[in-house]
Amino acid sequence: MNDHIEGGPVTAEPTGPADQPRLTKRVDVLLASLGVTGRFARDCLLAAVVAGLTFTLMAALFWGATSPGEIVVDPVRAWLLVALGVGQALLLCLRRVRPLLCLAGIVGLQVAMIALSPAEATIRGFAPFVVAYTIGVLLPARTAFVLVGAAVAIEATAAFGTAAVTAPDLLLSAVGPAGSSALSNLAAVLVGNYVATRRRYTQLLRLQAAEAVRAQQAKVQAALGAERTQMARELHDVAAHHLSGMVVQAAAVQLLIDRDPDAAKAGVAWLRAQGKETLDNLRLVVGVLRGTPADGSGGGDTPGQDAEGSVPVPGLAVLDDLVRTARDLGTPVEFVGEGSPRPVPPIADVALYRMVQESLSNARQHAPGAPVLITLRYLPREVSLTVVNGPPARRPEPAARTSSGVGLIGMRERAQLIRARFAAGPTTEGGWSVTATLTSKGGDPS
Repeated sequence: MNDHIEGGPVTAEPTGPADQPRLTKRVDVLLASLGVTGRFARDCLLAAVVAGLTFTLMAALFWGATSPGEIVVDPVRAWLLVALGVGQALLLCLRRVRPLLCLAGIVGLQVAMIALSPAEATIRGFAPFVVAYTIGVLLPARTAFVLVGAAVAIEATAAFGTAAVTAPDLLLSAVGPAGSSALSNLAAVLVGNYVATRRRYTQLLRLQAAEAVRAQQAKVQAALGAERTQMARELHDVAAHHLSGMVVQAAAVQLLIDRDPDAAKAGVAWLRAQGKETLDNLRLVVGVLRGTPADGSGGGDTPGQDAEGSVPVPGLAVLDDLVRTARDLGTPVEFVGEGSPRPVPPIADVALYRMVQESLSNARQHAPGAPVLITLRYLPREVSLTVVNGPPARRPEPAARTSSGVGLIGMRERAQLIRARFAAGPTTEGGWSVTATLTSKGGDPS
């Protein structure tokens, strides 16, 4: 919490239960259960306790602990000293709401106590120590030491002035009160400043820990968002490619059922094979996202599976199969390879394959019957992939005229993932072109 002194900010005390030591928390709970809440109310309770201790100590000093002939204080002066000490303690109720006023009042009463004290005794209560400690806690170190140093100077001046008037031995009579004031006040402000520094350091550690937790949570959320994006992209690529082809083939089968049953049966068999392949690819995607290999439990007879029954990860090496499937669906596709094929990083291999897959799906939906040219170039420092389709040979279905743009966004994200240059847009002939160029150093794309 921030205390304000005469309209100015001061150093913070604990901001709440979470910033306090365990003992302080227990005291807070106890005081709250007694109905003592708020700084002023608790300082009033402290002032009452200190006043009681001061009265007990001074009463014992004047009327119980002294031997005859040692320190002689007449009753009136003794009662005045007790009243001044108790008054100092009661001023502690202002120690946090008006700390400067509290310090000034306690110093003023201490000057009066010095003037009334016998020459052979130094009489101080607990209040000066408590207010000096409070100043050390609430104010910056330099300000606190200046204020308490001024209080010590005032009390020392009062001690020397009183000794000069009333005591025959000036030095001995003044050193006791002045030294006691300097030691107690400066020690108290030093302790208070250490406590305040410790609290600020502890609070800073808590803030840093909280910031680290927030940063970790932000990283987790970012990772979850990236994972969701990856899942959406993979599922879209698999579903868009296979399901769009199955829709086209299903429409053809519907037309062949009555006039060419054998062809219709062949189309249904193809649909079944594509359905199984779609399931295998979806199983592969889910397995990769979970970090576990696909188990191939959907059937080991599906073309494209390895000897152990798991679905191989698609890549540029199986582009011919992708082109053949597109041709079976009625899309005239030409595949041209230039240069000597060489391995590319696995993530780039999959990304480029998915770009071709998405481009063929888009061409089938938005430009049915249009010829598609796929060009894969292995250059010394680059691997370039280009997919260009011409204008639609026939009017697309109404559902295919609108696009959510998810496929294009997915291709762009894949290009960013592998740090490839990406470009997509319409051609001058009315078709569409997609280009991804993977650059490398030393001739090996990475």
